[in-house]
Amino acid sequence: MTEHIRDELAPTGVLRAAINLSNFLLVTDKTAAGDPVGVSPDMARAVADRLGVGVEYITYATPGELADAAVEDVWDIGNIGAEPSRAQTITFTAAYAEIEATYLVPEGSAIQSVDAVDSAGRRIAVYERSAYGLWLCGNAQHAELVRVDGAQQAFDAFVEQGLDALAGLRPQLIQDVEKLPGARILDGQFTAVQQAIGTKPARPAAAAFLREFVEEAKASGLVAELIARHGVEGRLTVAPPA
Repeated sequence: MTEHIRDELAPTGVLRAAINLSNFLLVTDKTAAGDPVGVSPDMARAVADRLGVGVEYITYATPGELADAAVEDVWDIGNIGAEPSRAQTITFTAAYAEIEATYLVPEGSAIQSVDAVDSAGRRIAVYERSAYGLWLCGNAQHAELVRVDGAQQAFDAFVEQGLDALAGLRPQLIQDVEKLPGARILDGQFTAVQQAIGTKPARPAAAAFLREFVEEAKASGLVAELIARHGVEGRLTVAPPA
């Protein structure tokens, strides 16, 4: 660890860590003081500990808001799904954890596979600015995407408009399917959301440090330990080595 890396990554003397509150697998609770609790804030704290500085959590209600703030001087690292559309303003590490994204289909649906969803004439409800939503916006070729601003809004659109599929993270869909008799979650995935740590492109030494930190955290068992500590085993998985 050099002073240069510390100064580049935490120029105020405290690591300002941006945390997306909307992912309930990564932020599972909050303290009495209102600080986020979960795998994501613990990863940020581990980075701060390695740097030898304190951590300040800068929280955002959605990943889109966190990404938008990358052009401002309000956070030093951002814990968010790594997507190419965000790479212009955020330099990402490899993923430290992954979450399957798949589809829920209504009772009586003839759809049996993930690949069959992206077909002409079919409509998919999707939270547009989520990592999996950004992936669908860039990769869906035939189906119509009904784009909304939130996971609950996507569920509501799916039900109220009688859409063909609801895109989402598998753990969220497991909760949603309980509300809809006869609905099914499809096996497989259309993508896996890559949970990573991002920083500003103008901080190359910081980015290199973070990439090395994430690989070490996966190899040492730290990420697996945090997943177990916060009770999200089987829903959040350790990403493979880069």
